Amino acid sequence: MLTFIKAQASSLIATFLDFSTTIVLVNFFGQDPFNSSIAGTICGGVANFMINRYWVFDAARREMGAQAFKYFLVWVGNLALNAGGMYLILHGTNWNYVVSKALVALVVGFGYNYVFQKKLVFR
Repeated sequence: MLTFIKAQASSLIATFLDFSTTIVLVNFFGQDPFNSSIAGTICGGVANFMINRYWVFDAARREMGAQAFKYFLVWVGNLALNAGGMYLILHGTNWNYVVSKALVALVVGFGYNYVFQKKLVFR
């Protein structure tokens, strides 16, 4: 249970970086919400990998290259799910991009990221 709680804390930090990057790119630089969401996902992903490796799963003693490769494979799925979900919501509704991103992030975070990181990447 402690690992799950630490993973959620790591996810919150990564989500903060993800969302703040997205919001800054959209509101201050006039970038497209879809592309900004992808940039945010990249920033959050890098932070999440490092926090999970060193703190959540205490996996720093294992070879980083193999973990990074597995994380990248899982992260590509994460990016596809987040981008796909954002695309569908943004083009199918009139919802705000932040609300859309939050909904998709919650579903992907609990239903995909934690499971694959625990069972595949940092085991």
